[in-house]
Amino acid sequence: MNLLRNLPLHSLFIPLVLFFSSPYLIAQEWQTPLIEGYGEVINFHEAAQQPDPEQEYKLLFDVTSNAQKQGVNKRLWVVARMMNLMHIAQVPQEQVKIVVALHGKATFDALSQEAYIKKYNKPNPNLDLIEKLAAKGVSLYVCSQAMAARSIKTEALHPAVTPALSALSVLTNYQIKGYNLIP
Repeated sequence: MNLLRNLPLHSLFIPLVLFFSSPYLIAQEWQTPLIEGYGEVINFHEAAQQPDPEQEYKLLFDVTSNAQKQGVNKRLWVVARMMNLMHIAQVPQEQVKIVVALHGKATFDALSQEAYIKKYNKPNPNLDLIEKLAAKGVSLYVCSQAMAARSIKTEALHPAVTPALSALSVLTNYQIKGYNLIP
C-alpha cells in the first residue's frame, strides 16, 4: 500500500485510461470494405444507431458542390462512406438503393476523361469512384439544365452518368418514391 502512495498520480492515470478505453483500441483501423479506396469507415460494433440489416434503405444524395475530400468530390466520397457503413453493418447490398443527383458546380465532375482533360488539362479524379459506385448499383444522374447552362453535350458525359431533365425532377421523383434525402 505504501508503494501506491509514493507513485505520482499521473502514473496511475494512463493505465486506467488504457484499461477503460481498450475495447475501442482493439482492431480499430480505417477500412473501405465495399467501395475500395473511398469513404473510409471504422467499425464500432457496440455503438448506438447501427443500420438495421432487415431494413430497406432508399437514399437520395443531392450533389451540388465540387469541393473535394481526398482528391475526389466530397459528396461522392460520402456516398461511398454510406455504402461502406451499410456493408460493415451487414445490410445486404440489394437492400441499399442509392440515387445521386449531380448539378451546380458538381456538373463538371460527371464529364468523361476526354472531356475533362479538354476542359481542365488533367484527368477527371472522380471517374474511378463514379465507376465503383455505379458497379455497386448506385444510380447517378446529372441535371440537363445544368449541362445546358455550362454548354456540356451529352456525349461529354461519363457513360455511368445518366442525363436527367433536371436535378429538381430527380429529387422530386425519388422522394415521391420513398427515398430519403441525405443532407
